[in-house]
Amino acid sequence: MSTNDAQAAFVERLDRHRGILLKVATAYCRGAADREDLVQDMIVQLWRAYGRFDGRYSFSTWMYRIAVNVAISFYRSTTRWPRVAPAGSAVLEELAAPEEPAEHGRLATLRGLIEELDPLNRALMILYLDDYPYAEIAAILGITETNVATKIGRIKERLRRNVAARAGMEN
Repeated sequence: MSTNDAQAAFVERLDRHRGILLKVATAYCRGAADREDLVQDMIVQLWRAYGRFDGRYSFSTWMYRIAVNVAISFYRSTTRWPRVAPAGSAVLEELAAPEEPAEHGRLATLRGLIEELDPLNRALMILYLDDYPYAEIAAILGITETNVATKIGRIKERLRRNVAARAGMEN
């Protein structure tokens, strides 16, 4: 495949799955300029790695894995990124704007608790809430399926305890 053909294929695939980059960047960055910078860095890393894409996983899984790794690296290494950022998942976006006012408090609490997770667990929950199967989450994050299930179980239990504790504080 010529360089021009590889570039065209890369751009076509990138355009088709651009939402992944935006979702991950939104999960790790609060400001629009920071999100744009992070998306650009993700694209650069994706292009650098594109020659090694072997089709063992779907392009979207491979892309998600690189995007999450770039975002986590930026989150850990750069002090300009806020410690708590808005979540990027469509599910978490819905949590931010519930239709029923009575639900707002609980959903806002849940969203806040997810935002407090460390970068790997936040990525794990974004993928889980977006209904990715455990096998694909494992492939994206580079951990075992068993580890995915264990971590999700622990996070869910932690979230339950924190929601109950916060609900008790409100009464």
